[in-house]
Amino acid sequence: MTAQVIELKAREARLKRRVRQHLKKLGFRRDENGRLVPPGLDKEAYRRVHEDQRKEKLMASRDWLIRKAPKLSAHFANGTEIVPEDISPELKIVRKGTWESDLFRLASFNWRVPVSDGYGRRMRFLVWDKSNDRLIGLMALGDAVFNQKARDAHVGWDHNMRSKSLVHLMDAYVLGAVPPYNNLLGGKLVASLIRSREVVKAFEAKYTSSTGLISQAKKRARLAAVTTSSALGRSSIYNRLSLGGSKLLEPIGYTSGWGHFHFSGSIFDELRDYLISLDDPYAEGFEFGEGPNWKIRVIRKALERLGMDTGLAQHGFQREVFFCSVADNALAFLNGSERAPRYDSLRSVEEISHLAKSRWMVPRAARDMSFSSVSRETFISGTLQMPSVTRKKGNALGG
Repeated sequence: MTAQVIELKAREARLKRRVRQHLKKLGFRRDENGRLVPPGLDKEAYRRVHEDQRKEKLMASRDWLIRKAPKLSAHFANGTEIVPEDISPELKIVRKGTWESDLFRLASFNWRVPVSDGYGRRMRFLVWDKSNDRLIGLMALGDAVFNQKARDAHVGWDHNMRSKSLVHLMDAYVLGAVPPYNNLLGGKLVASLIRSREVVKAFEAKYTSSTGLISQAKKRARLAAVTTSSALGRSSIYNRLSLGGSKLLEPIGYTSGWGHFHFSGSIFDELRDYLISLDDPYAEGFEFGEGPNWKIRVIRKALERLGMDTGLAQHGFQREVFFCSVADNALAFLNGSERAPRYDSLRSVEEISHLAKSRWMVPRAARDMSFSSVSRETFISGTLQMPSVTRKKGNALGG
């Protein structure tokens, strides 16, 4: 028994040192009140903090990338293949175990901040250019977190109404365009497609008659709204996004700076393993999925059991939160003032795309032709930042 106690104490001491070294490596420091201070509050600092996590994810996917990237790279456009006036977007639903799923995974490595796998309910889409059969961008909707102060204040929820109505709201955890389309403000196009008839129909087909994983109750889910957040601070793509007289994304506030990303990867696994060794119930996930609320609880509980400050879970990076009213009466429906959502003003993907091209993409192409010089080979190798992964048998990808 004594030996077990000594072994546990030694493990705790090692883990505490590991936590301190990990945070120091990311550039965090403590202020005079002991609070965690991030290395900077600009977008580049936010990306740098995620860099090790991103590299870790790339290395974990190395074998998969060697097998899949050469063939999948052909779905990315060379700039010379794009005629801005002819861009013709459509949404492709991504299903598990398909080539579309593999392409979604590969394209997500373009994001400097690593893309999560989502949790709970999930819907993934490829935004596809029918004019040249190439990928424009990605959209993924997942269950929103239960507690989100800015969102809850905007909707006007109390606890009971939120518990009842959260099923009608999703969060866009992946949203954006890949090169060369991002040079043409393709990110604005992709974001605009959240509020399309096709997205609502896809949601209804998948979830209107679903059963809650936790409650086991029948859910009559209707997609009323979607939230998303910027990487940090004001977003030039999302802020006050409107099209054809309709407001698409409305800024509603900022996150509180609590999270789990600065404890992602191997350090999170070590903290969870430590709780498992103590038979702590917080170590186990739940059927609904290992969402961010659970991860934060695991981190805080592990820090508490180690005798460390649980405030280390507050990283200090605030993200701007945006709200998209998919239903015309989204707020009234979500807060219980009205019983059914209304979708009278929804447009089709084709209609939205026509407006987006005219407002953003064609004018950008006239001002800036840099998109035309982007090659898929440069994009893939630059995105992966692992030359040995992006080559196979000495041949360049997708030249």
